[in-house]
Amino acid sequence: MILYSAPIPAPNPRRVRIVAAEKGIELSEVMLDLRARDHKAPAHMKRNSLGQVPVLELNNGTMISETIAICRYLDALKSDPPLFGRTPLETALVEMWIRRIEIQIGEPIKMFWRHAHPATAGLIDQHTVFGESNRGIVERSMRWLDGEIADGRAFIVGDQYTMADIALLTMIDFAVLIGLEPINDNGNIQRWHQKVSGRAGSE
Repeated sequence: MILYSAPIPAPNPRRVRIVAAEKGIELSEVMLDLRARDHKAPAHMKRNSLGQVPVLELNNGTMISETIAICRYLDALKSDPPLFGRTPLETALVEMWIRRIEIQIGEPIKMFWRHAHPATAGLIDQHTVFGESNRGIVERSMRWLDGEIADGRAFIVGDQYTMADIALLTMIDFAVLIGLEPINDNGNIQRWHQKVSGRAGSE
């Protein structure tokens, strides 16, 4: 299998690398230079017509796009450790938390990146006032999340490390890299972040 990817700070390819490391699955990784627009080149557009990374190419030539879909595929290939839950209830809770993380935390981080960060100024028409307004949204969302895990749970969904933890870790670390401060004054998130940052593939 070949993973068409991009290095940090790109959070979505990093999610796949973490899942593969947790599973002990080796992937041949082809790094694309996003600044050079490699992901919009004709060769990559054939892999994913949206021109995005990551893309997983299977040995039979099938291309899988969308980060969570790729991670689900890897999770199904090797069931241990389970990253999307063992039971219907666990699976539902993991999915619930992935959606919460992506919408409540991931979206304002992405809007700040797109509309307020100088690295994207030459790529899209920015609306900087809107972009900067997402700082406050991220802060409120992180305070909410800090309260949600104030019960002392080890991980986001409970006692089991799951895809929800991977989704949150990659978004938080990306936010820090682009100039946000998502875990400041959130002690429960800081505790959780320290715990998950040392796991396989998290670097």
